[in-house]
Amino acid sequence: MEAFWSHSTEEVLDHLGSSAKGLSGAEALRRLARTGRLRGRRKTGGLGLLLTQFKSPIILLLVVAAGLSLFLRDTLDAVIVLVIVLVSSLLGFWQERGAARAVDRLLDVVRVRVRVLRDGAETEAAAEEVAPGDVVLLAAGGTAPGDCLLLQAQDLSMDEAALTGESFPAFKAPGKLAADTPLAGRANSLFMGTHVVSGTARALVVGIGRDTEFGRVAERLRLRPPENEFERGVRRFGAFLLELTLVMVMAIFAFNLIFHRHLLDSALFSLALAVGLTPQLLPTIISVNLSRGAAAMAKAHVIVKRLASIENFGSMDVLCSDKTGTLTQGRVSIHSTLDVRGRPSQRV
Repeated sequence: MEAFWSHSTEEVLDHLGSSAKGLSGAEALRRLARTGRLRGRRKTGGLGLLLTQFKSPIILLLVVAAGLSLFLRDTLDAVIVLVIVLVSSLLGFWQERGAARAVDRLLDVVRVRVRVLRDGAETEAAAEEVAPGDVVLLAAGGTAPGDCLLLQAQDLSMDEAALTGESFPAFKAPGKLAADTPLAGRANSLFMGTHVVSGTARALVVGIGRDTEFGRVAERLRLRPPENEFERGVRRFGAFLLELTLVMVMAIFAFNLIFHRHLLDSALFSLALAVGLTPQLLPTIISVNLSRGAAAMAKAHVIVKRLASIENFGSMDVLCSDKTGTLTQGRVSIHSTLDVRGRPSQRV
């Protein structure tokens, strides 16, 4: 329901076909079946994650070099290049798969449950089992399972920092607001994922999943993460090597023809040169160093999901961090400075 905060409680209940006593269990299941939930994090299968390791231009160049070696019947060189490619790719695959599994295990542990009225009685259900029209009961420490309209509230305040950026709890109370009221001013509304700081409430679930404010933000964040500077640099270097190799091979082949060399010998010499120009060990060196960085971070209980982010982290000179609500007077006071290993450092 659009702008539900600008309608009376009776109007919203009538629109949702619900009542102050909530839904029946059967009706809640029917509504869940036809309502779009917020899709979880898309999981990349093992094969898909392995294939992403081969998208680098340098890796592709090495694969082409291995093919040329086989064509030239230099089986040993071809096997060596393919082994290097596989070792490099498997290192990245193993590290990223381990990080993805660790994140999945953490998400499985975090299960939000809420109190909900079903068939006129109070029961407990998982947050993802709540449907539009359900009436939920919230208390301090509880989480809103969807966008809700307040039916009753007593000294209710919510932490909405994730949506509004405001560090102070937002006071909530039932009522009717103007349709153009901004999100931070909707005192009669609760938003999915926000937490109860104090007080109690009885609220009507109006939207779940993609039909919530949080869901709209999550859908925009489903876009592919932008290429970081390290990945961009490796891609450009690989493309440059590929262009340089092609130009040199074509130039040398042309010079051989100009000097009336044998056509087959000229072609074989050019292909052998192309194989020799490829940096066979570069991908392995990159993967080994990034994996070592990820392993060091893992010892400090930090999960690295993308190996390429290690280089960006290591290239920082100064890392400034802030927690919402700590800078309350607009003044910054530096108590201590640490280097990347956590040791006091005056240089920083």
